[in-house]
Amino acid sequence: MISIFFTLQIILAIILIILALLNKSSSMGFGAYSSSNDSVFGAKGPMDFLTKATLTIGFLFVLNTLTLVYLYNKQANTSVVDEVKVQKTSKTIPSIPSIPSK
Repeated sequence: MISIFFTLQIILAIILIILALLNKSSSMGFGAYSSSNDSVFGAKGPMDFLTKATLTIGFLFVLNTLTLVYLYNKQANTSVVDEVKVQKTSKTIPSIPSIPSK
């Protein structure tokens, strides 16, 4: 199960890097929200498809990261010692000899 999420994490990271590199850097990419613009949405209008796709893939990346953290933490709470089978012997435990009274 963890290997599926880890593979998905690598795929999401590669897609996120490609989408971030494809975004325009002048007033349409993520810089539009931190720089000063003449209008609310910037010079060219609201977010285009690449920006929305980058935000969506970024959100999925964060959710997948949190899922991996949860699964790894759940796995870390188990131990190999918990799975060891202890064989019970039928030998009786010797009793402590009593002290003779005087």
